[in-house]
Amino acid sequence: MYRILMPLGLALSCVATTVAAQSQEEEALIRQTFAEINPLSFEKGIEYCGYVGFTASGELAVSPPTAGATSSCLADDPTNLEITTASYHTHGNFSTEYSSETPSGADMEGDEEEGIDGWVATPGGRLWYVDTTDMETYQVCGIGCLPKDPNFVEGDDGTIEQSYSYDALVARF
Repeated sequence: MYRILMPLGLALSCVATTVAAQSQEEEALIRQTFAEINPLSFEKGIEYCGYVGFTASGELAVSPPTAGATSSCLADDPTNLEITTASYHTHGNFSTEYSSETPSGADMEGDEEEGIDGWVATPGGRLWYVDTTDMETYQVCGIGCLPKDPNFVEGDDGTIEQSYSYDALVARF
């Protein structure tokens, strides 16, 4: 079973932010997906992950989320999704033991190896887009734009920038 974003009568147009490579429809689908799985990720204390792509009929969809571990997730290979465009994953629940408010260098590396971009949701409710062409990540929206862990402590990860290069993420961790 896949979640499909029903046609809204809108043409695929670029988002008027730094995430110009992704459509408004894809961003809306990802926000809806994370709105549902981020709370489960907090409750279970694990990451959830999957893929974004197109069905055989050309509809944008996400694969069902795969349950991962505390700080990692390997999504099941999608079936019935053609032309996978991106991965998606949560960063589990808030913990002072992990720096989870930004994607990691490993997150970028995994997407780059698969030849896709990525979406990441954090315990603080941030949404990130990972661009593997430029090896940069951009904060699409900040704290609380997605469901956030009730135990989240703002500032625990220090200052969070609006974007990071791969090298900056590796240095950060």
